[in-house]
Amino acid sequence: MRAMGQSRRGGRRCAGWVWALAVVWVAASPGGAAGADLPQDMGEETRACVECHRMYTPGIVYDWLRSRHAWTPPEKALARPEQEHRFSRGDVPAGFGGKVVGCFECHGQAPDAHPDAFDHMGFRIHVVVTPRDCSTCHPLEAEQYGRGKKAFAHENLARNPVYALLVDTVAGSREWEGGHLVRVPSDATNRWETCYGCHGTRVTVEGSVKVRTALGELEVPNLRGWPNQGVGRINPDGSRGACTSCHARHAFSIRDARDPHTCSQCHLEPDVPAWNVFRDSKHGNLYEVRAHEFEWEAVPWVVGRDFTAPTCAVCHVSLLADDQGQVIAERSHDFGARLWVRIFGLPYAHPQPGSGATYELRNPDGQPLPVTFEGEPAEQGLIGPRERERRRELMARVCNACHNRQWIGAHFAKLDRTIRNTNAMVRTATRLVQEAWRRGLADPANPFDEPLEHLWLRSWLFYTNSIRYASAMTGAPDYATFKNGWWDLNETLERLGAALAEDEEHDDRGR
Repeated sequence: MRAMGQSRRGGRRCAGWVWALAVVWVAASPGGAAGADLPQDMGEETRACVECHRMYTPGIVYDWLRSRHAWTPPEKALARPEQEHRFSRGDVPAGFGGKVVGCFECHGQAPDAHPDAFDHMGFRIHVVVTPRDCSTCHPLEAEQYGRGKKAFAHENLARNPVYALLVDTVAGSREWEGGHLVRVPSDATNRWETCYGCHGTRVTVEGSVKVRTALGELEVPNLRGWPNQGVGRINPDGSRGACTSCHARHAFSIRDARDPHTCSQCHLEPDVPAWNVFRDSKHGNLYEVRAHEFEWEAVPWVVGRDFTAPTCAVCHVSLLADDQGQVIAERSHDFGARLWVRIFGLPYAHPQPGSGATYELRNPDGQPLPVTFEGEPAEQGLIGPRERERRRELMARVCNACHNRQWIGAHFAKLDRTIRNTNAMVRTATRLVQEAWRRGLADPANPFDEPLEHLWLRSWLFYTNSIRYASAMTGAPDYATFKNGWWDLNETLERLGAALAEDEEHDDRGR
């Protein structure tokens, strides 16, 4: 990495008028001439950024001032007991000594590695802060995140022709031509603000553009696919992901990331109803009632003392310990590390993939899917029985912090039965749509764009997902029954069956 003080053009000298603005603002600030309301450990580059930006984008600055980054230089953080560390690097990064982590420490690193870098007020900075930047202090977290499905979320849509077709169909338009409704392929904007809003866009630099600001006209990189904070965003520096999906700018709060409302941005009904099921479950009920009592910032997170009901982060991510300091589950930014079965997003529930790059999977029929239309799983690329049992036991230890083993065993057995039952229903729905294709009632070239296919799609993308989530997160029976549950699943299969019966009856009359 280039030394921090040398990554600006013009050596150590900042544009004079920026410093003049800073002096004027500090003199008038509530902290007095010394700027006492600001961290004293700011680097000179960050200080210049802050003094200017709190006049023009104060929301950003004051959000940062609420963060740990603003008040805790890395060496002070490292002085805390190891189990309480919020980042995984064991030493102070070059150029960070004695400084808090501010604007320039994030936006000024290695500008030559960032195609979106540009000259700004005497500094060389880049627009998109990426997991590669964050890995300067958080290398283990970036590595864990980078191997999971979230990091590959963009590519798992874009590089899988089946999913790409689904995205194009869902986000496409319709026109009325010649007495017929004609499907028009989606455009980039529709895709960016629909499926890729959560999965992440590919952000590229296409020259520069001039923008009008309070300081006059500025020339900045012209970014395509931006703004976006999807979990699998492909960044201009080639890295995958967006830490800000969970740790929102510019506070980057652990509290924000632990709150289920953050997960609810993407994990919503009808297709991924994790938030809805959680909210209506007993766990969610306790969270809503007691969340104000939780110690959201504690590391490790002590069960019973710091929180009394699990959130998404408790089960999937956080470092958990008992009140004796014994670790129950290690922290992991691979969100699938404690999961043994994949219950949503595809027709059949199946073992978790071994790699986050699910577009590489091939089922026995040669399709880029983990399971065939008949429900047969891929022979390679999915975790095996031993790994599934290891992950199941890890999740059981999390549950065991509050529940006894009999309760946990019965809960997991119930989930196993629900998976078998919903997979059987998907197989029935698939046989019905396959029969519709055989009779020419729908065209399998695009299995997502015709009315009968929509019924099949709903059966697994909405209804079995809801039932499985309700079973896995227990205590939200309406989502297993009448709210996108068994009622809708059975009704959908009845409608598919009725359409085939009507066609058969029509054929009989024709004969």
